[in-house]
Amino acid sequence: METVFSQIAWLIPLFPLIAFIILIAIGKQGNKWSSYISIGFTLLSFILAFLVLIERLNGTMDAYTWNEFDWLSFGDISIKLGFEINNLNAMMLIVVTLVSLLVNLYSKAYMKDDARITVFFSYISLFTFSMLGLVISVNLLELYIFWELVGVCSFLLIGFWYEKESAKAAAKKAFIVTRIGDVGLFIAILLLFWYMPNHSLDFTDIHNAFSTNSIPIEAWVVTLIAILIFVGAMGKSGQFPLHTWLPDAMEGPTPISALIHAATMVAAGVYLVARTYDIFLASSIAMEVVAYVGGFTAIFAATIAIAQNDFKRILAYSTVSQLGYMMLALGIGAYTAGIFHLFTHAFFKALLFLGAGSVIHALHKQDIREMGGIWKSMKVTSWTFVIGALALSGIPPFSGFWSKEAILTEAYIDNKFLFIIGITAAFFTAFYMTRLFKLAFMGDSRAGNAPKESPFVMTLPLIVLCVLAIIAGFVFTPWTSWLGEWLTGDVVEEHTNWIVMIISIIVALAGIVLGWIMFGEQSKSSQSHNTRNWAYKLLENRYYIDELYHWIIVKPLRGLGLLLNAIDRFIVDGIVKLTANIMLGTGRVGTSVQNGQVQTYGLVTLIGFIIIIAAMLGRRYF
Repeated sequence: METVFSQIAWLIPLFPLIAFIILIAIGKQGNKWSSYISIGFTLLSFILAFLVLIERLNGTMDAYTWNEFDWLSFGDISIKLGFEINNLNAMMLIVVTLVSLLVNLYSKAYMKDDARITVFFSYISLFTFSMLGLVISVNLLELYIFWELVGVCSFLLIGFWYEKESAKAAAKKAFIVTRIGDVGLFIAILLLFWYMPNHSLDFTDIHNAFSTNSIPIEAWVVTLIAILIFVGAMGKSGQFPLHTWLPDAMEGPTPISALIHAATMVAAGVYLVARTYDIFLASSIAMEVVAYVGGFTAIFAATIAIAQNDFKRILAYSTVSQLGYMMLALGIGAYTAGIFHLFTHAFFKALLFLGAGSVIHALHKQDIREMGGIWKSMKVTSWTFVIGALALSGIPPFSGFWSKEAILTEAYIDNKFLFIIGITAAFFTAFYMTRLFKLAFMGDSRAGNAPKESPFVMTLPLIVLCVLAIIAGFVFTPWTSWLGEWLTGDVVEEHTNWIVMIISIIVALAGIVLGWIMFGEQSKSSQSHNTRNWAYKLLENRYYIDELYHWIIVKPLRGLGLLLNAIDRFIVDGIVKLTANIMLGTGRVGTSVQNGQVQTYGLVTLIGFIIIIAAMLGRRYF
């Protein structure tokens, strides 16, 4: 099939960029029209991405690549820019554009009273452009440019309400922590540039070199490159220990939380690992690092979510946990299962965040202990949220069940220890989502007012995402393996494992039942008991990781900064000032001698003459 739409896929990121330029140009005068401009251009991107996906579904496995633009040339080396469309990024394009479109539509009502609404939509448009550019990049250097631009946009969006100190702190934290990971990715790019034939950084050349083992490179260097790439992915995808920025990012507007935590920025790390997967396959050590870091992150974040009370923070730690699942899958070689979970997670997590925004919009509160009774008055929000929660908890037939089952099945076959970690994290996921739903939606209202359902422009994205959360999982069930064949080009065997399926369902149901019992209307005493429990305090304070970083990293670095500042001020600056003062004093002495009196000049000349005579006589006799 002719790749008609793939050839013009470069327009997909261009549309949001045009929206950004227009919105920046019109400024505050465009407050009434900014949402329409952003929505309109994002819709164009979505339509073209949809056509590209249809084309890829009906076409061949061959990627369409265009990289004819010479960007940098030095010696015999030329670095080109372009774009590439394959099945993986065709799927990512549709996910990113769809979620961005729904977030734009939702924000029209959510942000309508904000004085800086034009700035808000311009930031969203720039973010969408950056993410789409990252997805279709033809080489690692081009991806890195968009990678950094995504980080800048997240800084702007998280700190959008910059008048709040907490928002400014969260934005700076996100920027700094993700930069740590970005340094690792940058070093990996330099190493690849050094070792790759012809210094090529194109993804196609990287695939060919590492899949055929035709590159003359030592095993430890391959491992180092893969781990450094993973360090970059850890920063963007919030893997331990670079996860701390992601929950704090909740300080941004809720639509931004959905955009960042669903299918876009946090998925960039998973996408990066998948895009360079041949490098990881060439190193068993790197694969184990990815698998175990992902597994630990999954259960680590899930336990923290149990004891959080902020609506959005619970969902944020849930995102960290689910990203850990994806990394676990990629680490054990379950490539299709990991990408499949990224696909399903995008829809039900965006649904949950936008549902949270609907609740917050109605109550103007985020603490679930101050909510309750939402089910009675916000039916659309409540029903769609329930479906998203069930999908996240892994209850069939919702999408999250199929993607989690695919990961757990591969883990059961490949690594029983990681399977136990994964199934335990699944239990905690069902438990904390039940706790969240029970405290926020059920019982009597503790908010002091009866909330009203959000306007249709906000509930429509919830309904669309709800439908996707139900049906998206059926593209890769244990009996339909076409997704794996479509993504990889290899024939994928059916992966049915009834033992894993039954265990997964039982564990999820057990988490729901336990959560329902513990946080029922008659269990307030148990909740107060939990708050006095040391384990609950440990989880509530997120294992004190932020405090630990403050004492072992922030404090020493701040002390080092003060020391260097003192050295600069009192030693380096002191020497400079001393030299300047000496020169200044010498000049003043010279100035006092140059007073315009002939007698003084004559005396100085006489004294100088006597000194010269004395020096000559002294040299003669001594």
